[in-house]
Amino acid sequence: VQLQASGGGLVQAGDSLRLSCAASGRSFSTYGMGWFRQARGEQSEFVSGINWNGQNTGYADVLKGRFTISRDNTKNMVYLQMNNLRPEDTAVYFCARSRTDDYYRQVYQYTDWGQGTLVTVSS
Repeated sequence: VQLQASGGGLVQAGDSLRLSCAASGRSFSTYGMGWFRQARGEQSEFVSGINWNGQNTGYADVLKGRFTISRDNTKNMVYLQMNNLRPEDTAVYFCARSRTDDYYRQVYQYTDWGQGTLVTVSS
């Protein structure tokens, strides 16, 4: 599967963005998906994940209440709604496909990655 993340940009603290991840391939709907981010000079960190049918979602503890993940299997899309953005949210955001129908918090559990989209939040 090929993944393409989009929707990043330069925003001010407190603003919102919605990231999108477009997936090619017929098997998209049977896999869990995740969002990760990597700030400059830092390791990748788990942001959010969603299982194959959208019934099970998870978030990094520091992001709960601000970010919402969703998916539309009819469109092969995964979304990340990010509200009340903070400067510390600045990073390249990646979407990835899990190795199973569920999501995981570990990078190694994902087999396919998109190129990422840059989110910059100014104070």
